[in-house]
Amino acid sequence: MNFTLRQLRYFIALAEQRNFGRAAEVCHVSQPALSVQIRALEDCVGGRLVERRARDVVLTPFGRTVLPLVQQVLADAERLDRFAQAQAGEGTLSLGLIPTMAPYLLPGVLAELRARNLSLKIHVREARTEQLLAALNKGELDAAVLALPVAQAGLTAVELFEDRFLLAGSAARLERLQLETARVRPTDLQPAQLMLLEDGHCLTDQALEVCGHDRNAAGINMGASSLGTLSRLVAAGFGMTLMPELAARAEAAAVPDLCLHRFPTPEPRRIVGLARRISTYRESWFDDLVAVIRSVGQEIVTAERGAEAGPSAREDSQRA
Repeated sequence: MNFTLRQLRYFIALAEQRNFGRAAEVCHVSQPALSVQIRALEDCVGGRLVERRARDVVLTPFGRTVLPLVQQVLADAERLDRFAQAQAGEGTLSLGLIPTMAPYLLPGVLAELRARNLSLKIHVREARTEQLLAALNKGELDAAVLALPVAQAGLTAVELFEDRFLLAGSAARLERLQLETARVRPTDLQPAQLMLLEDGHCLTDQALEVCGHDRNAAGINMGASSLGTLSRLVAAGFGMTLMPELAARAEAAAVPDLCLHRFPTPEPRRIVGLARRISTYRESWFDDLVAVIRSVGQEIVTAERGAEAGPSAREDSQRA
């Protein structure tokens, strides 16, 4: 058996695209060249991998069996390549982050990583939790920053820091709510008052949980695609939302009318963690990455907790 990694990559592309033309385009080769390589791979493995039809292809039963093995081989080859580069002093790091953390952590984290190792090549991927976990399992990412817990076989995670939630909205809405309720807690918020990120964001699930609401509760608006959009909407009076401390200062600076209110203890929170595959050998790079992200994140949330109350109506006194 004498197949090549290139042939395996072509097969993965064909399995994903289900069309020789589209697969060839993705692989940046001609369709005849890709077809020849797929034929050669079938000869190597001793069976047909795809059924060729007029407009598309489908995997044969043999092809479906071979596909996960091919994915594993390519993932292992990628890890070997990274290890070899690291040994030569030309390491690469593929890091994933969820959208409600990436914009606020990345500037500081990337600057610190660059300062420690100028030759390090860093590839960043911003995606939702389920996509990051899938990429980790496939070997496409080395580590991912997300909210804990991580309940997926084959992965493990280290706790980085605590990110508490603040209540965000317009000055008028927050003042009205405080007149109605002296000590506002998340469970005091009614479904019709809430505006959250669109379905699929883990922050939405966390907000619903701490507020004690089901996602099907009538009146909850789950339509914003980012915290930036959400901040502008609630600042304009369209409901209220839960804002992570990690994002609070950046969003308040970008949206002057955004007002923030700190909940009484016990404050609602999420735990930020760094996940990796259990099978990944825990070398110094992972411990270094933990230290860098923890330091940057802790500095951001500590600054938010220590900020003095200002015209944005914050209640930012430090809490244990």
